[in-house]
Amino acid sequence: MRVLVTGGAGFIGSQIVAELGACGHEALVFDALLPSAHAPLAPHTAYVGDRPESWTVADVRDRDAVAAALRGVDAVCHQAAMVGLGKDFADAPDYVGCNDLGTAVLLAEMARAGVGRLLLAGSMVVYGEGRYECPRHGVVRPGPRAVADLEAGRFEPYCPGCGAPLRPGLVGEDAPVDPRNVYAATKLAQEHLAASWARATGGRAVSLRYHNVYGPGMPRDTPYAGVASLFRSALARGEAPRVFEDGGQRRDFVHVRDVAAANVVALDSLAERPPGAFAAYNTGSGEPHTVGEMAQALAAAYGGPEPVVTGEYRLGDVRHVTADSARLRGELGWKPEVGFGEGMVEFAGAELR
Repeated sequence: MRVLVTGGAGFIGSQIVAELGACGHEALVFDALLPSAHAPLAPHTAYVGDRPESWTVADVRDRDAVAAALRGVDAVCHQAAMVGLGKDFADAPDYVGCNDLGTAVLLAEMARAGVGRLLLAGSMVVYGEGRYECPRHGVVRPGPRAVADLEAGRFEPYCPGCGAPLRPGLVGEDAPVDPRNVYAATKLAQEHLAASWARATGGRAVSLRYHNVYGPGMPRDTPYAGVASLFRSALARGEAPRVFEDGGQRRDFVHVRDVAAANVVALDSLAERPPGAFAAYNTGSGEPHTVGEMAQALAAAYGGPEPVVTGEYRLGDVRHVTADSARLRGELGWKPEVGFGEGMVEFAGAELR
């Protein structure tokens, strides 16, 4: 299979390119090499290696470049995106432009070229808060956390019916979506665009809703980096990782090699799906940990300093979101191979971009 990987020079994309090659597929890379995801002074030739003809350095919103890159392609693995919460809402036009307009351009050119298979890098952020149970009311959906509660250090959501403490659990793919920041809204819009494209063209699309992906090659400390990268960058500077809230936020930290393997398995499944099909799969390790636990494990593996719990918060962050990846395991036979402890030890000694 000949696969165009948008964002193929990035943290996750480059691992997918390597995994595709290891599985006997041909990967073509399309990447804008944005400074937020790549070292700003690194020339693109550093990534090209021995096959420059397999590379396109361009923005996914460039219709001509996308059209040229799609020639002879069997499937597209769409990883190109602006990630993270950014700095403030002023980033909204950039997120919508990169993520949603970029996806629309790609899909329009795929329709024109007759390329009918799409693997989309989705995200668990489309759920907003995760699954919660109230002892009295059962499964409930808490509203956005109030600024007054966050300022007072009350970080846990409470039952909207009775105010009782809630028990977090695993969210499944059929749960209602509730994006709570601009990035999350753009990731959900990407899925809607992909589903519309599949219906209109008879194409086949899968979205892998990634959890907190970490591992070698993460971008360094930028406003758009993930929390694992921020902590690892602080340790490299000799500084303590700064843990927001009380460190009790539950997440699922999944290794980038496991995510790359999930992409290849999902790409292989596309040919067997009916025309017009769209499916979403949670993609996580199945081992929920708190952000505080992750900071402690990473600092211990690195050799200190100890994390500092700051009580600070970011509007738009959710408290707990850990999803059930049983559907991906059951339907496609994928399973993660890198455990939390092993992965954190490796990541502590890994290079960042």
